[in-house]
Amino acid sequence: MTKETKRDQNDLRGRHKRLCEEIEEHNRRYYLEAAPAISDGEYDALMRELIEIETACPELVSPESPSQRVGGAPSEGFATARHQIPMLSIDNTYNEAELRNFDARVRRALAGKQPRYVVELKIDGVSVSLRYEEGRLVRAATRGDGQQGDDITANARTIRSLPLRLRNIASDKNAADNELFGNHEDAPPNPLEVRGEVFMKVSELERINRDREAQGLEPYRNPRNTTAGTLKLLDPKQVAKRRLDVFLYDMVEGVPAHVSTHYEILALLRSMGFPVNPHHARCDSIEDVLAVCGQWRQKRHALDYETDGMVIKVDALEQRRELGATSKAPRWVIAYKFPAETARTRLRDITVQVGKSGALTPVAELEPVKLAGTIVKRATLHNFEEVMRKDFRVGDLVEVQKAGEIIPNVIRVIPEARPDAAPPTMPPAKCPACGSEAHRDPEGVFYRCLNAACPAQVKERLEHFASRAAMNIEGLGPALIEQMVGRNLAKDPADLYALDAATLGGLERMAEKSARNIIEAIDKSRQQPLHRLLLGLGIRHVGARTAALLAAKFGTMDALMRATIEELTDVEDVGDVVAAGIRDFFDVAENRALVERLRSAGLDFKAENTLAAKEDAPLHGLTFVVTGALESCTRDEMHERIQRLGGRFATSVSKKTDYVIAGANAGSKRDKAESLGVKILTEKEFQTLVDSLTGNNHE
Repeated sequence: MTKETKRDQNDLRGRHKRLCEEIEEHNRRYYLEAAPAISDGEYDALMRELIEIETACPELVSPESPSQRVGGAPSEGFATARHQIPMLSIDNTYNEAELRNFDARVRRALAGKQPRYVVELKIDGVSVSLRYEEGRLVRAATRGDGQQGDDITANARTIRSLPLRLRNIASDKNAADNELFGNHEDAPPNPLEVRGEVFMKVSELERINRDREAQGLEPYRNPRNTTAGTLKLLDPKQVAKRRLDVFLYDMVEGVPAHVSTHYEILALLRSMGFPVNPHHARCDSIEDVLAVCGQWRQKRHALDYETDGMVIKVDALEQRRELGATSKAPRWVIAYKFPAETARTRLRDITVQVGKSGALTPVAELEPVKLAGTIVKRATLHNFEEVMRKDFRVGDLVEVQKAGEIIPNVIRVIPEARPDAAPPTMPPAKCPACGSEAHRDPEGVFYRCLNAACPAQVKERLEHFASRAAMNIEGLGPALIEQMVGRNLAKDPADLYALDAATLGGLERMAEKSARNIIEAIDKSRQQPLHRLLLGLGIRHVGARTAALLAAKFGTMDALMRATIEELTDVEDVGDVVAAGIRDFFDVAENRALVERLRSAGLDFKAENTLAAKEDAPLHGLTFVVTGALESCTRDEMHERIQRLGGRFATSVSKKTDYVIAGANAGSKRDKAESLGVKILTEKEFQTLVDSLTGNNHE
């Protein structure tokens, strides 16, 4: 290495360090102080320079680099993270009397002492636990069942308001918190575990929905559900595109000895660079608590995030320890849920919305009315059985409520205000999106469109068809399918086989080589066996195992399409409901036309040589549950192998489970298997079992 090269690298390292510090400082100013010092364009230029340096010098990339906010490689799945300190739930109250009862219980348990309380907004998001070691974020986990959740560290790193590396305590010489922590710098506690709530701002959801509607996609319903769905995405790059936020509200490990109150914990969190909700108050009595709660019942509607109540906590940590907890919730904290607001308005019309599974959902089109701080124009009516039971009719005066402060819900009719001769509402005879006949679920209350080519269901059906478990078309993911549907390149699975590389190359972020790779993957999928095609068609109630059993029983697509209800119910695991779903699917003319187009595209309509339906199959009659990260294959591939050998797989452990195949980081399913005495196998032990049952014949 020449001196010049070494000097250049040293210069890059220095510039990289300065850029990291500068970008994180701008993140702090923007997200924590709401006082940005530079424009978005200037910020983006700094980030581009950082990424260019890291591309030239990959060794400079670290988990704490601001570049990791844009997301890393997709995950195969989430590992299980066990909480060393359980994440308990919080008991709820719904009125002033219940809050007073809580205060009385606390004072009795504290031998009559009057506690101080801290009152915080109850953010409507997803609870997370964050662990820091030596000031660096090392793990983020969802609440899960309170004992263990999903490890979402890669997704959490994309949240720009969340510090990846903590500041020293009271490092800001002008900070008001210096009166609590002194005018000196202390390193953050090590280790440190904090708890918080990940959420999405209302304005961010509106931005996302504007983009979705421009592409002809259904908008997301509310910030809370969108947050939960975003954190479950396996690709952090997709998570980064949705700007999640977080507020931290507690410290469960690493609390310094001199900190004695929750109010001081919030100040300490803020001092280390954590985003803390500014709207919290210290109260000397329950009367003060009630006053704060009353103020926020209306004020909350001016916020850019959803909150469905207040959280009231005993302030003194020593008193908290004295109060303790039940098996489900601490005794020193309670949530006060705001009462649902209602309003009256006219029901202008009842329209029909087609869901991704073909469900035809009635929707109330309302005279606009202000409710819980927003103008409500539409509300779900759930299903047509509910419409007829409550006798909703066009022209009715109705009472509307926001369930959970998010979703508008029509709760009742005001019968004395009904217009004369208002006709009863009847279920639809046809799908409004494609005109196909509407079918009522034989076992339920929903009416459905069973046309697989229905334009209202296209995107979800294409994603399912291309999924790894079905036709396994590598590279054909949700983002690409959104573009294809938006540009009318694919209306059903058969359209995929008419695509070419030149057409795909015209899509955004689609290079020539990527387009060729996807076309090759589509061509390769023509050779997938019949059971995968059956799964890909999205027939209601037909999962991977049922598809394999159907393919093995009937042998060809044509034989299955001709099968009667009686013949279908002869297949293991196929009862009357499943058989009716299969028969209904193939009785729809549009679905039969789709099958013929797939035949013309050269797909395999014959079953592969399978053992799945044979009683002498080596694993016949055995049920397996697969958990943890496998080394030799994916979980879907293991499921398919079990089925090929005549076994069945389940997703939960019960007394009927014969074996659990446990990979790395196996969590609650392994624990349950141990408690029930179910045999646990490693991948190697599973292979040994197969060898012993097949005479060492490796399939």
